[in-house]
Amino acid sequence: MSKFELKLPQMGESVAEATLTSWLKEVGDTIEMDEAVFEIATDKVDSEVPSEVDGILLEKRFNVDDVIQVGDVVAVIQTEGEVESSSNGTQTVDEVKDTVEEPVAVLENQMTQVKESVSAPAHDFSSSERFYSPLVKNIAKEEGVSMEELEAIEGTGLEGRVTKNDIMAFLEQRSTNGSKPAETTTTTTVEEKVATTEPKAQKEATEKPKTAPVQVGRDDEVIPLTRMGKLIAHHMVESVSTSAHVQSFVEVDVTNVVNWRNKVKKAFEEREGEKLTFTPIFMEAVAMALKKYPMMNISLDGDKVIKKKHINLGMAAALPDGNLIVPVIKNADQLNLVGMAKTVNDLASRARNNQLKPDEVKDGTYTVTNVGSFGSVFGTPIINQPQVGILALGAIRKMPSVIETDQGEYIGIRSKMFLSHSYDHRVVNGALGGMFVKAVADYLEAWDINREI
Repeated sequence: MSKFELKLPQMGESVAEATLTSWLKEVGDTIEMDEAVFEIATDKVDSEVPSEVDGILLEKRFNVDDVIQVGDVVAVIQTEGEVESSSNGTQTVDEVKDTVEEPVAVLENQMTQVKESVSAPAHDFSSSERFYSPLVKNIAKEEGVSMEELEAIEGTGLEGRVTKNDIMAFLEQRSTNGSKPAETTTTTTVEEKVATTEPKAQKEATEKPKTAPVQVGRDDEVIPLTRMGKLIAHHMVESVSTSAHVQSFVEVDVTNVVNWRNKVKKAFEEREGEKLTFTPIFMEAVAMALKKYPMMNISLDGDKVIKKKHINLGMAAALPDGNLIVPVIKNADQLNLVGMAKTVNDLASRARNNQLKPDEVKDGTYTVTNVGSFGSVFGTPIINQPQVGILALGAIRKMPSVIETDQGEYIGIRSKMFLSHSYDHRVVNGALGGMFVKAVADYLEAWDINREI
């Protein structure tokens, strides 16, 4: 007999933790390889985590609603025989941690000393009969939340438990209302006061203005945000506050694209068993434009620009509950149109059915959203961090247009649409942002009506 440690897998460069939403197996249950053991949720996707071995669930290391860090051991499975570490030959999280263990330990020690020198005595939550996760306790201690305040927070977790989102919402409300944490007995030296004056002033200057509470009428219905809704809202606000959003708009004549698709879509579906929508055509155009302008395929990390080697296109997809998810087409520039169509249809279908895997929503380098599917002519989308650009596809409409020919100009009916490009003006100037979206437009307008597929 041996034991296998099932860890929380890596789910993307910007995802460091996940919330355990439910256990699908109980201690003592038999588990088969690739069978789901528990469910997790991040700000990007809800997913099941499968077992990598056959065995019996021996131990649960976390409870529902606990926040788990990537690489943490979540479950222990008893197996027959010897089991090697699961990484399929790749470097494990523990190995990565070992390479940086010493500098991390030094940094953590320094941070601990600083916190101990300026923080208030820790609150004792052991006297409470209510369960609080370690994460919630740590946040409460660091933010100076008293026992009475913590007890008064209404929990949205299982059996009324206080989750990370609950305590963060309380802290935001407390900051908005102007209330302060309980007074502490820690003394501060003159040097410390001088050192902290400037950051404090900057923080006060950037605090968002107070908003009046919303009045709820007798006949109004109060609908709480879902967990994913809260995370999306936070991500959107964070993106707007991080990036300097600028938009460029281009009108595109896609008559050739529309006529070509109408001509080949029936034969394509009969041959490939897939519908040919406009989305893979637009994705191909965006991938080609990113190859032409690689400085749109970047991320900004502090004062460093990270130029991405691969072109991984995020495809914003609306879910039945109204939320949004962004599956990623990996190496989109290497796919032909048949491969692009199959990938787009597969990801869209599984996104609607909540069947995406964590690996399929990570590592995106640029995002495309189709606002035209809801009838919008154009939109001004918010950048999907840590990317620097996002393209909105407007509705295709038949419009009267001036057509230039060698014999002169005349009015005709053309199929047209708007492309709306939002980009981060911290690193993308107007020239690059404009040339990129124009390249997408040029590619679509030059579409070969006789193209074979």
